Amino acid sequence: MCPFCYIGKRKLEAALEQFPNASNVELEWHSFQLDPGIEAGHGKNLYQYLSERKGIALEQSIQMHKQVTEMAKQAGLEYHLDKAVVANSFDAHRMIQLAKSKGLGDAAEERLFYAYFTEGKDFSNHDTLVQLGKDIGLDEADTRQALTSSAYADKVEQDISEAQHIGIRGVPFFVFDRKYAVSGAQPVDVFANTLQQSFAEWQKNNPAANLEITEGAICTPGGECK
Repeated sequence: MCPFCYIGKRKLEAALEQFPNASNVELEWHSFQLDPGIEAGHGKNLYQYLSERKGIALEQSIQMHKQVTEMAKQAGLEYHLDKAVVANSFDAHRMIQLAKSKGLGDAAEERLFYAYFTEGKDFSNHDTLVQLGKDIGLDEADTRQALTSSAYADKVEQDISEAQHIGIRGVPFFVFDRKYAVSGAQPVDVFANTLQQSFAEWQKNNPAANLEITEGAICTPGGECK
């Protein structure tokens, strides 16, 4: 539900597109709640919510969101923040944790970002989350179970605890090989430079094995024997 996180995702993706070793990069998304105390059914739109939370005038909140919308547009995103539904995101994070277990973490993030910022979907509605899960290939029964599962709730809490442990106080926050970090939706070249630096160090510490192989008859995982 952080507008800069979706923008930051696009910036990172743009950096990866120009990174020659992108195939060796694995992305893992972690849960983080900006406001765990949001209650369902409060009836406030995003403009009112930020106005009250920050103690600023409603007109100032509207103007700030217009600036964010323009920033998103420059990143190739279409925000309709006037339709955004302020809701507690905890169950959406449970769905993400399920998706991660199926190798669909990035797909879940993308679908949820688009659902919130562009389509105005309500994350407090379980039927909505189930449909969003189906959109990326999750089983409906699995998603419904995850939305009430203590196991997936624990995974969300573990991520939040880890973020606190390493000093993360806001998002987006990108960690590279647990050595470097980028805070915020930085320009593409910041991500590109951090990718290059962190990968070069990782590659140095994890050299590829150069084996001298004596060939013989083998069977491959695909079932071909030769």
